[in-house]
Amino acid sequence: MAVKVVFVLCLLLWQLYVVPCAGQEPVDLSAFQPQSALTDMEFVSVSSYRGPGNTDTRRNKELPILLWWSGNLFPHFPGDTERVDCARSSCLVTRNRKVQLHRRTTSIIFYGTDFRAYEAPLPRLAHQTWALFHEESPMNNYLLSHGPGIRLFNYTATFRRESDYPLTLQWLPSLNYLLQPTSVSLEEKNSWRKAGLAPVLYMQSHCDVPSDRDRYVRELMKYIQVDSYGKCLNNKPLPDYLEDTSTATGEDQRFMSFVARYKFHLALENGLCPDYMTEKLWRPMHQGCVPIYKGSSSVGDWLPNKHSAILLDDFASPQELAKFIMDLDNDDSRYLQYLEYKTPSKITNLRLLEGLQNREWGINDMSKPNYLNGFECFVCDRENERLTAEKKHRREPDKYPEPQTKMANNTHMGCPLPSPAYGVIEEIDPNDGWLQMWPQDYWQSLDQAKGLVSLIHHNESDPGRLWQHIHRMAVNRNSQ
Repeated sequence: MAVKVVFVLCLLLWQLYVVPCAGQEPVDLSAFQPQSALTDMEFVSVSSYRGPGNTDTRRNKELPILLWWSGNLFPHFPGDTERVDCARSSCLVTRNRKVQLHRRTTSIIFYGTDFRAYEAPLPRLAHQTWALFHEESPMNNYLLSHGPGIRLFNYTATFRRESDYPLTLQWLPSLNYLLQPTSVSLEEKNSWRKAGLAPVLYMQSHCDVPSDRDRYVRELMKYIQVDSYGKCLNNKPLPDYLEDTSTATGEDQRFMSFVARYKFHLALENGLCPDYMTEKLWRPMHQGCVPIYKGSSSVGDWLPNKHSAILLDDFASPQELAKFIMDLDNDDSRYLQYLEYKTPSKITNLRLLEGLQNREWGINDMSKPNYLNGFECFVCDRENERLTAEKKHRREPDKYPEPQTKMANNTHMGCPLPSPAYGVIEEIDPNDGWLQMWPQDYWQSLDQAKGLVSLIHHNESDPGRLWQHIHRMAVNRNSQ
C-alpha cells in the first residue's frame, strides 16, 4: 500500500511539476503536450538569403518574431513560418496570429489596405512595434492619411519618399522600360488620326473614385475628341478580342498595341497624393505615348525630363488643356520633344536615375529582394538593433541612453481631402454620389483613427469597443 501511495505521489509530481523521481530518467513531455503556437517555429530549418554582414548564429528559438497580421500578404510559400537571414541579422517571421501576445513577438506587420481599427490586435503591448506596408492607392484606407492613424506605426513602407522604406518607383520596373522604342511610329499615329481615331485615349472602369477624374474628363470632352473604352464615360466599344477585362487592363501585347496608336493618354490616378504614381503614368511612356497626368502633385520630381508628360494642373481649365493638346497634335516637331527621353542622354533627372539605381528592392531582378521581402528584412534588422540597444541600456543605463521610440508622421502618407476635379464643391448637387462618399469617408476615417488611439490608451483588449469610444468622443466634442 505504501509503495502504491509513493508511486501516485511521484506520478502527480511528474505531471504537475515535470520533476523526475528518484531512480527515474527525465522524460521529454513535448510528445504528450498539445502543440504551442511556437512549436513549428522552433524547428524551422529553411533559411533565406543571408546578407554579407549577417553573422547571426542564434538558434531559431532565440530569434525575435515578426508577425504578418495580414496573412494573405505573407511573402513565403507554402508554409506559415520562416526564418529570414537579412543584411545584418535574422528573425522568425510568421502569419500565425496565435503568437500575437508572445514575449518574443517584437513587431507586427500590417498591410494598409486591410488595416481596420475595429480589428486591430489589442491590447497593444509595450514591447511590440507596428510596421505598415502600403503601396496601393490612398483611397483604400484614408485612416492612414491622418496624423493619429499614421502615428500608430513605427516603421513604414509607402509610396511616399519620406517613408522608412520608400516604394515610390514601384510601377517603374527599370530604366530600360522607359527606353523601349515606340511601338507605333508618329507617322502611323498620324495615319490613324486621319482615319478618325481621337487624339486622346481614356480607359477607366473604376468610376466614382476620390480623384473625381470622370467629372474633369466629361468637361474636357466638350472641347476635344476623346475615345473612352472603359465603363466610365464609355463612348466606344473595344474590339471583340479585347473585351476580356483581364486582357484589356493588363500588358497583353494585343492590348498594348491597340492603345499605343493614340498620341495622348489621359493618365489620371484614382487618388491624389504626393509621390503616388502608378502604371497610368509609366505605361504610356513605355509605349511612346504622351500622358496627360494628374495624381501626384510632386510628379515633376520624377519625370525623365521637363518635356515627358503634360500635367493637367498646369492648365486653368479643361478648355485650355484641350487647346494645348490640339496645337501639339498638329505640330510633329513639338510632339516629338515629349518623346526625347527615349534617348538615354535626354534623361536628365538625376533623382529618377539615382532612385532606380539605389532602391533596395527590385522588380524582376534576381539580384535584389522584392519589396515585401525587402521590407520584412528592413523591420527585422531594425528590431534587432532596437533590442540590442535596449539590452545595453538595461545593463549599463549610465553609459547607454534609453533608445527613443521611433514613430511615423504625416509625411509618410498624409494624402489630402478629396476635392472636385472640376468646379467647386459648393456647386455640386447634394445627391452627387462622389460628394456623398469620399469627403465623408475621409473624415470618418479620422474618427476611427482617434478611436483606435483611445482604445490603446485605455489598454482595451476588444477592438469591437471602437464604436463606443468614437461615440464618447463625439458626445464630448458636441458638449464643448
